[in-house]
Amino acid sequence: MLTLKSPFLIVSLLTFLSLTLPSSYAQIDSDPFSSESDDLNIGGDIFSDFNEDVESAKIAEDERFYRYGRFFSFQLGIGLTTFDGNRGTAYDNDPPTFNFGVNYFLDFRNSFGMGVEFSKHNFFLEEEVAGFRGEGAVGLVDVSMLRVYFSSRYYIDTADLGTAITYSNPYFTARLEYWYVTNKFRDQEGLIPDDTGGGLGIGLGGGFEFPIKIKESYLGVEFLWHSVSYADKFTQNYRPVEEGGFGFEDLTGNAYSVVISYVISW
Repeated sequence: MLTLKSPFLIVSLLTFLSLTLPSSYAQIDSDPFSSESDDLNIGGDIFSDFNEDVESAKIAEDERFYRYGRFFSFQLGIGLTTFDGNRGTAYDNDPPTFNFGVNYFLDFRNSFGMGVEFSKHNFFLEEEVAGFRGEGAVGLVDVSMLRVYFSSRYYIDTADLGTAITYSNPYFTARLEYWYVTNKFRDQEGLIPDDTGGGLGIGLGGGFEFPIKIKESYLGVEFLWHSVSYADKFTQNYRPVEEGGFGFEDLTGNAYSVVISYVISW
């Protein structure tokens, strides 16, 4: 009969323990939930992979812009400026409108610019009006409009649109403008002094830039609506002397412009 003191039993017990204990330790060491294999170590950055992806995409976009984008553009244009309301009724337009501007590109989509525009108009006071009582018909009045503007453009992403639209480079634009208006009384020069004044305004619209040579030269077309606080917007000088007579109650009205430009870029 085998007892605990039997040499055979003791040897068998030691052999069993030597075979089972190492495998148990190996299973503990390979535990995937052990602290050594845990990814959420104290001080670690769980967003590191995300940050690296964003930075890589930003670097790639910057490199693409430096290689294929435009940095500055210079434009010379001619066009037409017209009006609605009472100002539109009074004025005859003397085209063309002249435009000069520059743009600085922040990236493929956004640019800032500044420039000047100039247009001429006229109206004819064929009868006496309230502001010039006793002087008879004032006659021809020449109107010069000079405006200085700062603009912002957003070029539309056309990657998923047709080739023709993509190459037209469509954009939206907004402008802050200052209009300086001069009225010259041509038939009363020396008798009636020039009437001058300025006013702030905004311009909203959009346009296209058709490439002549990619990244170097373009043909631009821009359409704008202007709302301006002219100095003579609510003038009473040109209202009728008598009710129902000749004249204009005021010179309210919005402006509209279209300009075609030759654009040089680099």
